[in-house]
Amino acid sequence: MINILGAILSGLIIGALARFFYPGAVEMGWIATILLGIGGSLLAGLATSRGRGDFHRAGCLASVIGAIVLILVGRLVGVGG
Repeated sequence: MINILGAILSGLIIGALARFFYPGAVEMGWIATILLGIGGSLLAGLATSRGRGDFHRAGCLASVIGAIVLILVGRLVGVGG
């Protein structure tokens, strides 16, 4: 239970930071922000593990960059205006 709460809290912080640093307005609610942060952290973790079997969580900066990349990809494919 504590791990789920930690993922939600860190997802909210990472997602909010990614929305803040992304140039332009990013319109989304709190749940979408949490999911963005969690997704950005997972993306950064996959990128930093480089296909090895041992998956480790990425740091805060890498997670924010991963979330920004997710915003950019979402904009390129037309999700979220």
